[in-house]
Amino acid sequence: MKKIPPPKPTPTELSILGILWERGPSTVREVHDALSQSRPIGYTGVLKFLQIMTAKGSVRCNSDKRTHVFEAFEPESKTKRELVGDLVQRAFSGSASALVMHALAGKRTSQEEIDEIRRILDAHERNRK
Repeated sequence: MKKIPPPKPTPTELSILGILWERGPSTVREVHDALSQSRPIGYTGVLKFLQIMTAKGSVRCNSDKRTHVFEAFEPESKTKRELVGDLVQRAFSGSASALVMHALAGKRTSQEEIDEIRRILDAHERNRK
């Protein structure tokens, strides 16, 4: 039987995951403090999001101690790869080149970013051979 992946994270859930990926396992208070720097959100709102995310399987909760500690269930790279893969399928008919062209057309790209894209493409091409 094929394992069904957890639902895609909402924008707020993705912000919470970003905090957990950056900080590592964190309490509700720590997540709230970090998240409230960029948007108005109450402590109980963060708690509710973390409870929903635990039920969805995107975070896990360690309640061994008095304070619950949450951590992302999947690594950042895997989650982002899945999100981009879904976007490529839904918005660009599976075309990675169309995604890249739209991403580059949407903003001014620095020479450093262009050089990094070239390095990534060169490495990808070498690994395919």
